[in-house]
Amino acid sequence: MNETGRDRGICDMARKRSETGPARRGRPRAYDTEAALKRATETFWKSGYSGTSLDNIASATGMNPPSLYAAFGNKHALYLEALARYWQISLAATREALAEDRPLGESLMLAFEAALSIYFSGKGTARGCFVIGTAVAESVGDPAIRSSVAAGLRMIDADFEARFRTAIERGELKHDADPVALAVLASATMHSIAIRARAGARRAELTEIARKAVSVICEYVVETGRAATR
Repeated sequence: MNETGRDRGICDMARKRSETGPARRGRPRAYDTEAALKRATETFWKSGYSGTSLDNIASATGMNPPSLYAAFGNKHALYLEALARYWQISLAATREALAEDRPLGESLMLAFEAALSIYFSGKGTARGCFVIGTAVAESVGDPAIRSSVAAGLRMIDADFEARFRTAIERGELKHDADPVALAVLASATMHSIAIRARAGARRAELTEIARKAVSVICEYVVETGRAATR
């Protein structure tokens, strides 16, 4: 199995991590666990992992602690499921944007715009990226969270790299373009706008930052290739 395959496995396993904990008890489920997970994710996103208590989650989901435990396990297991859910949504949005049936520059802008739609999806001020906003700080002392974060970041890099390699093969990018370096640049741009969104930057400002990054990347676009409008 290659590294990207292992990374996908790590993200998938995060949803099952709670199975390694104590056996779950409680009445049969009579609630929508997906809706509860979504509300729990919103709560973690707002207050962070350490700043969110089980009572906060119970209030947000409408489930009492025993029911939460029966459905998800402890807070840590629930957070790992929320993290895996976020990766699933964000990576799917990036991959859809990077579809190979459109010019490279257009694909890149769509990927950044998809990310911004997630960062600005909450009520009130922008909340940025769930991973950067809640998981990065926790990953220092939590191997399971660190593993999920690292795997997801590698998959983002791999998705961008694959799109750049396709562009080179098609003659859309110059043959001497470095797909790995360009992927790192694209990923770094995505992380930067996530942090800036969390810090209060306006969406229009972040869109312009993304546009400038695409312009730099597209310096490697072949003049006669399928370059996007800058």
